[in-house]
Amino acid sequence: MKKLFGILLPALLVACYSPEPFEAETVESSASNQASDIGTMFGVNTMQQICNPSVSQDTVNFPASMLWLNFGSDLIVTRPDSEYTVSKAVVEQHDRLTVSDTAGKVLWYMMRDTAAGECQFQDPEWSTHPNFAVALRAYDLDGKKSCMNLDYGMFAVRFSDSKKFWFFDKKIREDASPHLWIKPGASVAEDAADSTVEGFFGTDDVRLVYVDDDDKIVFADFADGGLKNAKTLKKPAGKGSLMVDAPMISPDGKFVVYNVNENSRTWEAYIQELSSTSTPVKIERRQGATSDPAQPHWFEYNGRLFIVWAEFASGESMLNRNDLREGSAQDGSVGRTVMREIRLNAGAPADLAFEWVGDAREIATVPMIGGRSPDGRFLATGTNYGFMLELP
Repeated sequence: MKKLFGILLPALLVACYSPEPFEAETVESSASNQASDIGTMFGVNTMQQICNPSVSQDTVNFPASMLWLNFGSDLIVTRPDSEYTVSKAVVEQHDRLTVSDTAGKVLWYMMRDTAAGECQFQDPEWSTHPNFAVALRAYDLDGKKSCMNLDYGMFAVRFSDSKKFWFFDKKIREDASPHLWIKPGASVAEDAADSTVEGFFGTDDVRLVYVDDDDKIVFADFADGGLKNAKTLKKPAGKGSLMVDAPMISPDGKFVVYNVNENSRTWEAYIQELSSTSTPVKIERRQGATSDPAQPHWFEYNGRLFIVWAEFASGESMLNRNDLREGSAQDGSVGRTVMREIRLNAGAPADLAFEWVGDAREIATVPMIGGRSPDGRFLATGTNYGFMLELP
């Protein structure tokens, strides 16, 4: 499944596939990382296209940071060592995973393993556990270095030692958008067998979601049969032909939020219990919203649970082509970020499965699609330009 980025098909809303970089005019900007009424906006790989922004879930080892993919050309970061090249990034390939902070310093990275035939990465997402992320890896079906005819596998990576655990070696779609839930507080024993789920993650209470070739969400619970006993979630009624994007598992491991995309400028967001019999419920567009919710994420703080999402200006896609450090982009004209408190009741009848607490509230007058950090201080965004916003 190969797509051109310029076509802007539904699945291309927030990720960058079969990469063909966004071609922008040279941006002459006087903006810098200065505070404004909305907080302080920091450029990530400044004014170079990035993909798949995912705010750090580890405020100790990776504070004020973001996981992201690069395209080619020079990388505007401070490299940690000689292996991390900044002037030889592979053109039109996502050749590394990077975690960098608001100062542009690379705190962690993983290069593609060309000796093993790896072509590129896709869809990295920080898990609910600070020490793990999940991503896709491509290889060339024809065994060629041109990396044109690609297939994908899916793996988890452990930040503490950069080791991988493979869920699938192949036959995963390019835009599967996986997300991973791991029992809170799980820690890995020094003598654990990395080849097993329990050994690699420090627990078998691990849950995985991703989108399959039928555009349905697959849910695997590794404490209950894992991939062999995976379930498929029902799609929203009347949306059978539309594309599902970016499912995110709730902190309790029992629900997901996600988008269903009609086209590059029309989408809806849903919440659904992780059960093959559950009914998806639309996250309604509230009065005053500039669009339906885009890229919903969970945010837990002091025992309270929220959903954070972005809204974009009417008629616009989920692509940031603006320098969000400029005051003219911070007035709400390109979109905003919203948060609403929620209570979950897994196993309850559909009308009691969740309840909203209060109304939605605006937390930033810019659209940020990469989630909110656990300490509540930062929002992240990307595609096509990457930023982190430190909230006031």
